[in-house]
Amino acid sequence: MILAVAGGKGGVGKSTVALELGAQFDAVVVDADLAMADLAAGHGPDLHDVLAGRADPLEAVCEEGPVDLLPCGRTLAGARAGDVTRLVTAVEAVEDAYGSVVVDCPAGMAADVGMGLLAADAAVLVTTPREFALADALRTRALANELDAGLAAVALNRTGDDPPITEVRRALGAPVVAIPDDDRVRRAHRHGSPVAERAPESRPAGRFEKLAEESRPAFDSRSSVR
Repeated sequence: MILAVAGGKGGVGKSTVALELGAQFDAVVVDADLAMADLAAGHGPDLHDVLAGRADPLEAVCEEGPVDLLPCGRTLAGARAGDVTRLVTAVEAVEDAYGSVVVDCPAGMAADVGMGLLAADAAVLVTTPREFALADALRTRALANELDAGLAAVALNRTGDDPPITEVRRALGAPVVAIPDDDRVRRAHRHGSPVAERAPESRPAGRFEKLAEESRPAFDSRSSVR
């Protein structure tokens, strides 16, 4: 099964959500943000090498951290050298070997966003309560629908005390899980760890577990018909 984590607006915490869902599903997280990689890089080959034909997808998977990761390079030259159309076959090769994959898609509406969604069985959309972020999320939802990546759930990230869950669910048409704004999430992410590992009893850890629960039915049902 392959789950895409997408968000129309940059800076909404998409990579953090991808890492957390990777931990929840015991999945390989593929950092597919080719120009703005945000997950910890290893010392071996990366996704830039894979897309340029210099490495096999499986040899680029790093199993040394708390979550298995296929990292992305951090240079524009590396991003330009790769063929983004190879992303689908690369992700499918990782799925065949490991069983579950979470793809951290880039923000926006560029072609590389579409490739991550094209590979996926379902998608989780990440947004914040701000109006401009929700407008971008609606555009990304439309792209996911066009590419047949059903919307499994919405992570309403960095919320305060009264998140607009009902309004967001009505607008996006999927279950919404509010993730509180919490320094423990940021600290865990800086160490490349899920908050469930560093603060397992925290409220954010429980919310990410709930997000995985909401995502799983669509994830599993889509996988069963592949």
